[in-house]
Amino acid sequence: MRSPVLAFVAVLVLVIGPVAVDAGPRPVVMWHGMGDTCCNPFSLGAIQKLIEQQIPGVFVHSLQIGNNSLDDQMNGFFMPIAEQIPYAFNQISAIPQLATGFHALGFSQGGQFLRAYVQQYNSPPVTNLITLGGQHQGVYGMPRCPGVNSTLCEIARKMLDVGAYVPFIQKRLVQAEYWHDAINETNYMEHNEWLPGMNNELAQKNQTYKQNLMSLQNFVMVQFTEDSMVQPRSSEWFGFYSPGQDKMEQNLTQSQLYKQDWLGLQEMNQQNKLHFIPCVGDHLQFTDTWFIKNIIPFLKQ
Repeated sequence: MRSPVLAFVAVLVLVIGPVAVDAGPRPVVMWHGMGDTCCNPFSLGAIQKLIEQQIPGVFVHSLQIGNNSLDDQMNGFFMPIAEQIPYAFNQISAIPQLATGFHALGFSQGGQFLRAYVQQYNSPPVTNLITLGGQHQGVYGMPRCPGVNSTLCEIARKMLDVGAYVPFIQKRLVQAEYWHDAINETNYMEHNEWLPGMNNELAQKNQTYKQNLMSLQNFVMVQFTEDSMVQPRSSEWFGFYSPGQDKMEQNLTQSQLYKQDWLGLQEMNQQNKLHFIPCVGDHLQFTDTWFIKNIIPFLKQ
């Protein structure tokens, strides 16, 4: 015999429809920068704890590219970006808590890599993409690099000194794949195997890249005002040197990428989806107070 309580509930559903259930806060996926690892207790591990304190019940996943911390650190230098992005996609796709979407939080080169995930896959979808010190227009200089392994940094510098666009180096050094030759744009367009395509600068435009990026609710870019690592630091706000030289810089809105709207950033800006946030300090140097004030609100949406 049917329970009177169940019968009453059934009537309510018919009359007022299904009752919405609070699914909790939107999950967060993080991707670390060069020389770091997913779960370093002094960097992303500490940030994960801070996010969990500020957003009770949130699920946070920090991407590990490889089977362990050593692999993760090495792959940040030597696994081709074209292999890292699908690796991250497969990892994200296998986590049930991320199935309906998440916020993406990228640190340094992890910022442009998460943007690549959005443009190439975005399934599960990203709601807010936040990049801290990401080099969206690449770099033209590598004065130093962070992380706990200075030997890897020195190897990377020496390889870039040999020639970022030498095919052997393009295929084996991650940082060479977003090396942007400011003096010779033709050299950059013809020999950089990753960044021109990801920024839709090639003659054949990828409309999926544009559509996926435009689907974001917010695209937040943080620039560190005293950054001594990223050259030029305007790349963190999608700016770069004016073509053909390495002295004068132009901001995003002055670039052909924006004027011709190859990635949809002009339309996103008009829709108030782009947020340019300064942080006083050197590369990835911020306080908990700054993070809580400027980043946590986007992670709570």
